[in-house]
Amino acid sequence: MRIRSLGVIDDAVVELSPGFTAVTGETGAGKTMVVTSLGLLLGGRADPALVRIGAKSAVVEGRVTVPEGSGAAVRAEEAGAELDDGALLISRTVSAEGRSRAHLGGRSVPVGLLGELADELVAVHGQTDQQGLLKPARQRQALDRYAGDAVAVPLAKYAAAHRRLRSVSAELDEITTRARERAQEADLLRFGLDEIAAVEPRAGEDTELATEAERLGHAEALASAASAAHAALAGNPEDPEGVDAGALAAAAHRALDTVRSYDPELAGLADRIGEIGILLADVAGDLAGYADDLDADPLRLAAVEERRAALAQLTRKYGEDVASVLAWAEDGAARLGELEGDDERIGELTAERDALSGELGELARVLTEARTEAAERFAAAVTAELASLAMPHARVSIDIRQTEVSEDADGVEVAGRRVAYTATGVDDVELLLAPHPGAPPRPIAKGASGGELSRVMLAVEVVFAGSDPVPTYLFDEVDAGVGGKAAVEVGRRLARLARSAQVVVVTHLPQVAAFADRQLLVEKTNDGSVTRSGVKALEGEERVRELSRMLAGQEDSETARAHAEELLEAARTDA
Repeated sequence: MRIRSLGVIDDAVVELSPGFTAVTGETGAGKTMVVTSLGLLLGGRADPALVRIGAKSAVVEGRVTVPEGSGAAVRAEEAGAELDDGALLISRTVSAEGRSRAHLGGRSVPVGLLGELADELVAVHGQTDQQGLLKPARQRQALDRYAGDAVAVPLAKYAAAHRRLRSVSAELDEITTRARERAQEADLLRFGLDEIAAVEPRAGEDTELATEAERLGHAEALASAASAAHAALAGNPEDPEGVDAGALAAAAHRALDTVRSYDPELAGLADRIGEIGILLADVAGDLAGYADDLDADPLRLAAVEERRAALAQLTRKYGEDVASVLAWAEDGAARLGELEGDDERIGELTAERDALSGELGELARVLTEARTEAAERFAAAVTAELASLAMPHARVSIDIRQTEVSEDADGVEVAGRRVAYTATGVDDVELLLAPHPGAPPRPIAKGASGGELSRVMLAVEVVFAGSDPVPTYLFDEVDAGVGGKAAVEVGRRLARLARSAQVVVVTHLPQVAAFADRQLLVEKTNDGSVTRSGVKALEGEERVRELSRMLAGQEDSETARAHAEELLEAARTDA
């Protein structure tokens, strides 16, 4: 992360490595700004008071590695963000006036989107900021992964049955709740199909009738034109002296035919004129037949217009032309068949719904038993962890309960009770803590103080290590109220958690910092700010000096140095 103008930090870069990173430094040096910066990158509330005095805005930029195809990567890409060699670039700007802007993968995005990604990127545990496993939904998911195949196998079957049940129930509800609308739709379809059946339209009939009506309506004009054309081609019997096209073509053919032997080219022209004469004769004959067959029948014209009017009434209601009307009738008949089969379909769906509901109830019972068994093992493991974290009397349990519903409410039967259900079963899962004997178990967010809560969450995360998919854990004040041997145990467990995830801890305890794979020191300059050089990784002698300061407040104390070296050696041996 690069942090600019945030609190006491002027401009600093925090490089977090894999494994366990401890962030240390004097009180007030700006260590908590690391937590605050990460919170801003995760969509946390922007407080303008965090902007460094004299600066116009504070800026936090981070580079987060995300697995390809992970939920965070997919959601970011859906928002238009681009991954940079498997990493997601995130930035957050907070102005001194309180305005806030967020960028993800080079694209400006709503701040809320960063919050959506937070659950899959980092689990934050601090005195005032808790995420991840405090949410009941995440607790159930983590418990299911902790249980392994004992839950995964029936859960997959349950999820498939649940999807089918929702689909069947939705269809059944649609049929029964819309019975009146469906009955009205069926009546309208019957009326339309009966109306079309009464007319009995034939495909293409409208076009044929339009052509016939045009011909019958102009029969006299057509007959007169055909007769005139016939006379022009074949002559008029009443005018023997008249000239016609056929006679002219014949005369032209005779004139050429007498000399055709003298020139082949002229012979070809004579043949073409002969063909014209034959064609003229054929057309003249067709015109004579057309004129004879043409009948100006008023009765037929009236019948055609009446038929066209009947077809037009159908096309006004059911389609642009007769072909569209016939298509509507075909679709309407199929839809009417569906609607008329409602009673039978309702019976089939009801039987399937009841069978699926019974199957779902049995699978839910198996899921509850598997979760209960896993919860007992988990609770015992976390309680044992807490005993080593200066909470010897604390007891953790998991409350697995169901919500009963009335007989007429949506639910499934499980062990003789009708209970509410979701896509993940019928169980509400919640982590409970009894911090001392006699105290009633309460949700962990309410059953522990701030410092205790971080230790509880550390114990939970250690037990869930490998089950919860969050790749990074941030602990602030996890060491509050502990020291001595308990502090060593805190460091040891953080190191254990770091075997399967990235762990970042802001700590005051040398016993915790000694277990870190990498230690970052935050220190101010003389003017009270943290600059780029103010956050540095400690190695060798520098790390010993910082641990000595944390132990005794004196970097050069021989006793403190010896103790620091002993802590480092013990941590390396323990690892």
